[in-house]
Amino acid sequence: MIHKSDILVVGGGIAGMSYALRVANSGKFKVVLVCKTTLDEANTTKAQGGIASVTNLSVDNFDKHIADTMVAGDFISDPQAVEHVVKNAPQAIRDLVDWGVNFDKNNEGAYDLHREGGHSEFRILHHADDTGAEIQRGLMAAVCSNENITILENHYAVEIITQHHLGVEVTRRTPNIECYGAYILNPDTQKIDTYLSKVTLMATGGCGAVYGMTSNPRIATGDGIAMVYRAKGTVADMEFVQFHPTVLYNPKETRPAFLITEAMRGYGGILRLPNGDEFMHKYDKRLSLAPRDIVARAIDHEMKIHGLAHVCLDVTHKNAEETRKHFPHIYEKCLSLGIDITKEYIPVCPSAHYMCGGIKVDLNSESTIKRLYAVGECACTGLHGGNRLASNSLVEAVVYAKSAAEHTFDVIDNYQFNTDIPEWNEAGTLSNEERVLITQSVKEVGEVMSNYVGIVRSNLRLKRAWSRLDLLYEETEQLFKQVKATKDICELRNMINVGYLITRQAIARKESRGLHYTIDYLKHANDAQNKK
Repeated sequence: MIHKSDILVVGGGIAGMSYALRVANSGKFKVVLVCKTTLDEANTTKAQGGIASVTNLSVDNFDKHIADTMVAGDFISDPQAVEHVVKNAPQAIRDLVDWGVNFDKNNEGAYDLHREGGHSEFRILHHADDTGAEIQRGLMAAVCSNENITILENHYAVEIITQHHLGVEVTRRTPNIECYGAYILNPDTQKIDTYLSKVTLMATGGCGAVYGMTSNPRIATGDGIAMVYRAKGTVADMEFVQFHPTVLYNPKETRPAFLITEAMRGYGGILRLPNGDEFMHKYDKRLSLAPRDIVARAIDHEMKIHGLAHVCLDVTHKNAEETRKHFPHIYEKCLSLGIDITKEYIPVCPSAHYMCGGIKVDLNSESTIKRLYAVGECACTGLHGGNRLASNSLVEAVVYAKSAAEHTFDVIDNYQFNTDIPEWNEAGTLSNEERVLITQSVKEVGEVMSNYVGIVRSNLRLKRAWSRLDLLYEETEQLFKQVKATKDICELRNMINVGYLITRQAIARKESRGLHYTIDYLKHANDAQNKK
């Protein structure tokens, strides 16, 4: 079946909904928003800590926020992208509030600001310890009430449509590749429909699920990045995978692992070994408030040298009532496991958390494929560089969604629907045995990435990952050609593609820098650490 809409948005988190609202509110365009599960399951919902913006002008300013971002990114960040986000962040906050999002305020009526690792000032706006859920709630209400937006929940994007589907040979050197929409799997019919659009936006989120343990939901399989890569779009900085230093250690919950927000360390939480010994003084003068890559490596090292499955975060010295007030969801979650965080240490360990790279875009959020934008975690704007500064990602999504919307308004009248697109080939079946093989391959991808392309890397480990992923790729592509496309096999294909990109770009970076920490190239990392 063929469907048409002016604008197709793939992804229902903060990035996709912010863009959809902006273009739909113009009253000129019809928008179809595709969500692979339900709107409330987006990765945005999992963000606990908050959203960064210069707010308290008596002590903070744009130059400080820019400097903090550049330092955290190990000076790989694009200065234009950094300035673009930081200077437009206050307006992004106002837009979210206008859409119905609430942020906590103090007794004086000003925003109650937190401070997180790598930030020189208190500039994190939040809603208790469930900021992402509050943002998702507010945006969902606005999107669902907009008559120009059609929401398709539990629909799965299989591929974006380009000249390739018209029989044209498309390579990475082909000029003017264009996107005409996407093939979407309908959950009711189990058939793949053709969705034609004048403009398409990718907002599919991250890819943490390619690792064995992640703070991301199971749906974070890197779909948008993989689809654009297969369509010969440019993908960059994939070697920079951020591992959150502190997720709740619970072997029964690994995808997603429960996040212990960085704001808890900003609040005064201290990292300790289970015996009570502190250790961050051995790694950085900022102690527990050092940037995430430093803290994650420190924890990883302490776990290895002591043979531990986790370390601990201590807030027992803080006022119990204040702790329960600021972190109610963390308190309740830990209490459900028999841990009273006001009296006992929280067991924590690092976990795959955020992709700094992705689909390469310009300041207008436009990818190297015409008529295709990317916003949010699936996009590589240049803001994060070698390492994301805490709480910069949510505001980045809102700022770049606005940029994409404004560029859309300027160019969409130049585009027409391409009605020559063929329908998807529905041939093939999928046996139960093949489903078992897919499940096993998903598990293998997680093991390969966690064991060989994790917090600490080496040429030997990366080469081994490459070999394992290559074998999985060949097996899966052969299977994909034989069977009917399902969400499970498409997700597996995407996970393998993303794992390959992370590994390949890690191999290509012959230095230890930012989140790409390899024991074969430590000189730059040591020099940078000495400067700090």
